[in-house]
Amino acid sequence: MQAAIITAYDAPPAYGEHPEPVARGDHEMVVDVLAAPLHHLARAKASGAHYSASGVLPLVPGVDGVVRDPSGRLRYAVLDDTALGTFAERTVIDARRSVVLPDHVDPVRIAAAMNPGMSSWVALRRRITFPAGQRVLVLGATGSAGRMAVQIARRFGAAQVVAAGRDTARLKELPALGADRTLTFDEIAEAADVDVVLDFVWGEPAAGAMLPLLTARADRSVPLTWVQIGSIAGASAAVPSVALRSARLQIVGSGIGSLSPRDFIAELPELAAAVAEGGIDVQARAVPLARIAQEWNDHRVRERLVFVP
Repeated sequence: MQAAIITAYDAPPAYGEHPEPVARGDHEMVVDVLAAPLHHLARAKASGAHYSASGVLPLVPGVDGVVRDPSGRLRYAVLDDTALGTFAERTVIDARRSVVLPDHVDPVRIAAAMNPGMSSWVALRRRITFPAGQRVLVLGATGSAGRMAVQIARRFGAAQVVAAGRDTARLKELPALGADRTLTFDEIAEAADVDVVLDFVWGEPAAGAMLPLLTARADRSVPLTWVQIGSIAGASAAVPSVALRSARLQIVGSGIGSLSPRDFIAELPELAAAVAEGGIDVQARAVPLARIAQEWNDHRVRERLVFVP
C-alpha cells in the first residue's frame, strides 16, 4: 500500500510503498483511511517533540482520522502510540478508541474538526466545572483550535466570550462565530473579569498576559481558572509568583494524561454530531496524500489540511 513515511525527525515524510497492516489484538481491525488531518499534535508526534511520541522510526504519521471498517461503517478513530498512523491507505485501529459515524457525514469535515474541537470541548466538559453563564477568554483564538473554542464555549452556555490573538484580520471573523469582543494581546487587561481562560499559546504571550489580566480584576478574590491546552508560542512560560499569590488563580492543564482516553472517547459522539449538523464552523481543505512532502511545511494555509489517500 501507499503511505507517508518518516525516516528522520528533521525531514518531511516521503510518499511511498509500505507493508500492509496486520491486526493482532482482539479489538484491532484493519481499516481503509478516508481522511486524515494534519494538526499540531500530528506534527509534534511526527517530529518526536511531543511528550507522547513513541520515538520509533521509521514512522507513518497521523494520529486520527475518518476510516471505513471491514463492515462498511464509517468511524472516527484515534490511534494510540504506534509506528503506523493514519497517513496511509490503510491502518490498524483499536475499535474501542473509535466512534461509529452516520453514513451521510463528510469525512474531510469531520477529520478536520475533531482534534482541534476536542481540545476545548473536553477541557470544558471534563477538566473543569463549567456552569452556564461564565465568562471565557480564548487566548490564541485565531488558530483552528481557538476559533472552534469560541464556538464551543458559546455552545456550552458562556455568557460572554472574548477572543484574543495576534492576527487582526482573523480576529474580525470571530464575532460572527460567537465572540462578544476581540482583543489583541496588548489589550488583554480589558478581559480582566472573565472566569475561565482557554490558553492555546502558552510561552511568553501567556506569561505576559497573566499579570495585566489579574491586576485589572475588579475583585481578585473571585476565582479565575486558567486552562493550559496548547503551547504554540512556547513549551515554557515564566509565570510570576505574584500572579499566584495576589489573586485567586488556578492553573490546570488539559490534554493526554491529565484526562484518560475514556474521557476523550466518551465526548466524541456529541462533538461529531455537532460538526455533522453544521453547529460548528470548520475550515478544511482536502489534499491528496501523495502531495504530503510538498504540503508538510507550508504554514501559510488557513484551512486545516486533510490528507485523502
